[in-house]
Amino acid sequence: MTPRIDTEVAIIGGGIVGGSAALFLRRLGVPVVLLEAALCGARASGVNYGGVRRQGRGLEQMPLTRRAHELWGQLRELIGIDGEYVRSGHLKLAASASDMALLEAYRERTRGFGMHLEMLDRRALARRFGWLGQGVAGGSFCPEDGHANPRLVSPAFGRAAAALGADVREGVRVASATHDGSRFVLRAGDGLEVRSRFLLNCAGAWAGRFAEGFGEPVPETSIHPLMMVTEPMPVFMGVSLGIQGGGIYARQVARGNCVIGGGRGESSDPDFARPGRAGLGALMANATTLLPVLRGAQVIRFWTGVEGNMPDHNPVLGPSSTVPGLFHAFGLSGAGFQIGPAVGEVLSELVVRGQSSIPIDAFRIERFTAAAHGAASRPESVREQTLESP
Repeated sequence: MTPRIDTEVAIIGGGIVGGSAALFLRRLGVPVVLLEAALCGARASGVNYGGVRRQGRGLEQMPLTRRAHELWGQLRELIGIDGEYVRSGHLKLAASASDMALLEAYRERTRGFGMHLEMLDRRALARRFGWLGQGVAGGSFCPEDGHANPRLVSPAFGRAAAALGADVREGVRVASATHDGSRFVLRAGDGLEVRSRFLLNCAGAWAGRFAEGFGEPVPETSIHPLMMVTEPMPVFMGVSLGIQGGGIYARQVARGNCVIGGGRGESSDPDFARPGRAGLGALMANATTLLPVLRGAQVIRFWTGVEGNMPDHNPVLGPSSTVPGLFHAFGLSGAGFQIGPAVGEVLSELVVRGQSSIPIDAFRIERFTAAAHGAASRPESVREQTLESP
């Protein structure tokens, strides 16, 4: 006989979003079944750069990222470990005077959101961060942004949810998701059937398939952030780095390894990606230009992943426009690690209260589905096109 589970909430995807949604729902006493095709936190949530930054996000994301910042401050209480999370500060660099002007304009637009951005000219950078290369004109410093270890943090949300009674099933790929008029019906490749009152679509780069199955096609694509890590080196860098306009990002962990990202990997299969040789040389060259101390350092590993990406670089977050009880949370576009816990909390609020305490209208799926006959508008904001995660 086909194994069957009846529950209140079913979640597709056990990344940091699905795992945190399960955790917050269980903290509210809601029955949850989470289905993850691989291992919780093993996809984009666990192979990303590990940046935990607010700086560089669009204005529409400011309330969400502010709440996420509060939740990261409670990380040990939430998941039982510190996840190597440090508020090291995030330094966003400008390569030119025009880039510096963009950073200054961004600071003015985001005042009041608690980032306390500090503008630094070239001389100030040389005094405080003398290890930087010469090709920077200045920067913007956010003192309480930071970084964490995604390989520790992301799986821990699923484990914490399970410890509170969530039915977390790994290695279970959802083959189909439908609604029979009263409940959602999920069928997995191993014959499992899950029926639920609510469904959370947190399937990352694969979530668009499920949205389309419910009559909500979206232009989600996949991106493959290219990253590398060096051998342990004497600690020289205490902040997380990014560049205005994107290109490269870097941090150094307590063990001395430098984690560096930039460029894209390659993929010929929608489920997998690999670094690919084409971008390796450029990434190493850019890294040594920005951080001359890395010249001669050994790179011990390159890697990439599969991340869901939306054209406006904002997530799809909120209720379905076609099926009551269905909520989407995907397309975090390489910046989901930091906001992931807040997205999970929002989902729990939508299920339990029917509304979110944080404004999320900018992220509704209707911006694509209702405008399928026209181009979706891009919100006016300054974004750092780099990948935490992604």
